[in-house]
Amino acid sequence: MRFLPKWRLRKPAEDAQTVYVSEKFGVRSLHIGSDTVQSAMRISRPNDLELSYTRSMMGCLLFNPEPRTVLMVGLGGGSVAKFVYHRFPETRIRVLEIDPKVVVIARQCFLVPEDDERFRISVGDGAEYMTQAGAAADLIMVDGYDAESHVAELATREFYAGCRSRLTPGGVLVVNLWGGDRQFQDMLKRIESVFPDSTLCLAARKPGNIIVFAFRDPPGPLRWEALDQRAAELHQRFDMEFPLFVEGLKAMNRCDGACLYP
Repeated sequence: MRFLPKWRLRKPAEDAQTVYVSEKFGVRSLHIGSDTVQSAMRISRPNDLELSYTRSMMGCLLFNPEPRTVLMVGLGGGSVAKFVYHRFPETRIRVLEIDPKVVVIARQCFLVPEDDERFRISVGDGAEYMTQAGAAADLIMVDGYDAESHVAELATREFYAGCRSRLTPGGVLVVNLWGGDRQFQDMLKRIESVFPDSTLCLAARKPGNIIVFAFRDPPGPLRWEALDQRAAELHQRFDMEFPLFVEGLKAMNRCDGACLYP
């Protein structure tokens, strides 16, 4: 029987804040104020990553395959949060989401789990949160979009500096950007200014999204041999295209025949 969420399936054109759900060909999608798909879940595999950009965000596992603590800014339909929750049973996850409607619909329609001893969703301003002192995380993952574009408050130098201060030694910031955004180069330069000489870019397989990995501590040259071996192990473990992520890193960043240079 076709799933009919309690939240409206169609938005009024004038309401840019409407959160609504659509369903087509076995895939349920979240929309916020526009027809753009913010998050998607294949109903038959609810804990997999349906969208290519979410899989590309998990390219961070090439650099830290066993994160113990993860802080996420922006919940959406909870695809990445669910993936980490179910695939990393020892990992503690904190999610910050500014819109309480998004939290309700993510749990009602996208099977996002309730809070427990290692998973917690907080309703609040992620930009403000990062200016305050608090617990550090091995990974900080930022995916903050509204109906029109990347949320400006989640793309300031101060925000990125707050993220860096929250990373553990060896920690990685993961940011989902849109390559066609007029502010893309400015946002990338801000990240690079906070993480000098320690950033990498990866284009998602579906054109448009660019994932930025920013390292708290310069990792030094990353040898292709080691990256290829780790990619093969992660591919076997998660059945995801990690070898293609390595090729994508090679295409967008400084490298030579032996190493990748953040």
